[in-house]
Amino acid sequence: MRVAEALGRALAALGTRHLFGLVGSGNLELSQAAVAAGARFVAARQETAAVAMADAYARLSGRPGVATVHQGPGITNALTGLTEAAKSRTPVVLLAADTSASAVHSNFRLPAAQLATALGAATERLDSPATAVPVLAGALQRAQAERRAVLVLAPLDVQGAECPDPVLPGGPKEAGGAPSGPCPSPEEVSALADLLAGADRPLLLAGRGAVLAGAGPVLESLAEVAGAYLATSAMAHGLFRGNPRSLGIAGGFASPPAARLMAGADAIVAFGASLNMWTTRHGALIGPRSRVAQVDVEPSALGAHRPVDLAVVGDAAETARAVAAALTGNPASAGGRVERVAGWADQSYEDRSEARWIDPRTLTLALDRLVPSARTVVVDSGHFMGWPAMYLRVPDQAGFVFAQAFQSVGLGLAGAAGAALARPDRLTLACVGDGGALMALGELETLARLGLPVMVVVYNDAAYGAEVHHFAPKGLPTDLAVFPPTDLAGVARALGAEGVTVRRVEDLGEVEAWLGRRDGPLVVDAKVNPAVVGEWLEEAFRAH
Repeated sequence: MRVAEALGRALAALGTRHLFGLVGSGNLELSQAAVAAGARFVAARQETAAVAMADAYARLSGRPGVATVHQGPGITNALTGLTEAAKSRTPVVLLAADTSASAVHSNFRLPAAQLATALGAATERLDSPATAVPVLAGALQRAQAERRAVLVLAPLDVQGAECPDPVLPGGPKEAGGAPSGPCPSPEEVSALADLLAGADRPLLLAGRGAVLAGAGPVLESLAEVAGAYLATSAMAHGLFRGNPRSLGIAGGFASPPAARLMAGADAIVAFGASLNMWTTRHGALIGPRSRVAQVDVEPSALGAHRPVDLAVVGDAAETARAVAAALTGNPASAGGRVERVAGWADQSYEDRSEARWIDPRTLTLALDRLVPSARTVVVDSGHFMGWPAMYLRVPDQAGFVFAQAFQSVGLGLAGAAGAALARPDRLTLACVGDGGALMALGELETLARLGLPVMVVVYNDAAYGAEVHHFAPKGLPTDLAVFPPTDLAGVARALGAEGVTVRRVEDLGEVEAWLGRRDGPLVVDAKVNPAVVGEWLEEAFRAH
């Protein structure tokens, strides 16, 4: 058989259930072979969207997300999605066609491997017919084991060559078997244990690395032994859902009572969290008395955003387990009592809903009451993104897809498709701004074409709100970031979805009716008050 057919068969045999992509002459044959072998091909309308679908799918399924694109522009169009996956350490494999080695003058030729490496992704190249399938299998294993994005280049001349029936190695393991990383040394474990034992108000902060390591339960056990509060970065929202020690999301999305407790911690241990300006609220959540330790599998991540008192290379779960064992029975540590900390839903605010538009906080709280608790919340980037993070509850860490490692606007609709396919047992609620919705409008057609029961909530302020709120207080003109009103509910209907315009809570009655049938996507075009500024954004302004 031809290598292209062998590659498609191998993808299915190695456990690829959904193959996201756009087909061109360079990847049509392998995509058809994958479908014939049992995989489902999910066609996106743009290549970055295909990778964003694979990214969200991987975050929720526990298996590598796989996407495929054409050579040349197919690769360059996919780079934003690949960058997000690389920066967030999502196990994604992008199988891309490539020009033959001899086609030096092809208009599709480009240094794809160098581009991917510069963006933080690993690269593999299928150099010969005999090794093509084993290299692809190795890339899938590598993506999961190293928790990283991998670009696999499949040259056209290799794809067209004949090869024997491949003997396939084992594919990636099923979800639930989070790979373990490096273990800290006994001296480092002892130092972390001493730090927590000597603290009066310790805080354990979990990030995306803790989620990837499956560290939630062991971190909760460690918090009980150490008498510590728990918090997460936005990327790990939901990890400690229901735990009385949980303060919720750290940083700009933290409620005022939670922020005060975080700032008062005298010892902070970050597990797989970067301690960047967003997670620390520009440093305000690290008090002057706080001693800070950071645990990460990547040595380069330690102290990258701020100096730390103790840096430990180690897997979040393995390290937490070792420290808990070292603390058990230590009279200096005790579980202690914890106080219930009020979240954003408990905070009062002035409802600024008017006849023309609804307050985004009022909208989000109403949606939280209306939408079933078995939900997956997918959030695009933009000013609006604080509202779902602050006011929408999620069932666990698999209930929140926050693709913000690169902070690219426009990945939310595609992420919703990947999330809905990965977790059909939950309602997917996509939260996007009008800028992101219009930027990726083709993927609304994808949701409709696939018949996915996704609720898309558009926080429509007819502007790039972050830019307006950032520059207007400085007295600078913002007319370039403000646009005429758009009827996104009407656009949704034109593309085959349902659409409803919301200017007041009473308009959500149509949403409730849709929830009873969920026979395709629904776009909620929420006309939100553009004058309401998110607390997290105001904090950023004060910091600068």
